[in-house]
Amino acid sequence: MKTLLNVLHKDMLIEWAARSRTVALLSFAYTILLLFAFAIGPDAGALRLHAGAYMWLGLLLTSTLLLERSMRIEVEAGALSKLLLIPIDPAGLFYGKAIANTLQLLLVGAFSVPLIFVICDATLTENIGWLGLTLILGSAGLAAPGTLYAAMTARLSGSQLLLPLMLFPLVVPVIVAAVKATSLVMLGDPMDQIGAWLTLLACFNLIYWSLCGILFGRVIEA
Repeated sequence: MKTLLNVLHKDMLIEWAARSRTVALLSFAYTILLLFAFAIGPDAGALRLHAGAYMWLGLLLTSTLLLERSMRIEVEAGALSKLLLIPIDPAGLFYGKAIANTLQLLLVGAFSVPLIFVICDATLTENIGWLGLTLILGSAGLAAPGTLYAAMTARLSGSQLLLPLMLFPLVVPVIVAAVKATSLVMLGDPMDQIGAWLTLLACFNLIYWSLCGILFGRVIEA
């Protein structure tokens, strides 16, 4: 637990010191949403119908930049190699970085929600608490495997290309469940399906966070 808190505190301080990079990530997410809207054209019905998908695809593309950068900082500064020389718990290191990445993805998601309402003319039909829970579970579902794969590719050339190639197939279930839940919150849920999709998201989170925490030690020592 001490390792987790120390790593989380360190990562948050790094992000606060380099706030311009966070602004760049938010700008990238905004640009992605605009591109989706331009690609569809002036079809308000189609934009509203697929608003949840656009939001999560934008968050997925933004996550690759965020996750790759979080591990690249450790490798370039030599911090990861130094951490391996001391008796540190690899699971604590993983969970600290994964929680930090989750918080940053939540920030991007919270920034994207009002943009979706403006750009896609989306509405909120169900309780906003469902949307908040979907954001938390979806962001966590991207952050856990993303942190593991970012550590796996950080020392390789072309890591910015390898990370999405490895990550995207694995997180397809998370994106599908998050898009379904978000669309139901925005368009209405007459058959009460939101709970089922969020339960599915929670199950994938349980699997990802457990397995990635176990495998992270072997990845960084390889």
